[in-house]
Amino acid sequence: MIYLDDELCKGCYICIDICPMHVYSKSDKYNLRGVCIPLYDTEKCIKCRLCTLMCPDQVITIEDD
Repeated sequence: MIYLDDELCKGCYICIDICPMHVYSKSDKYNLRGVCIPLYDTEKCIKCRLCTLMCPDQVITIEDD
């Protein structure tokens, strides 16, 4: 399961660039600060946790099922 704190995300899209399974994608969804946040597809996730390691604001959490 992927948890992304929408309100803390700053829209850097590092998660999109780093994910080997293309779990994350750009969206037209904005948080309260006006930042365009990424969408994610939990079905594609292999739980490598690269996104959690590379996220500069640590807004992504991945839990095992």
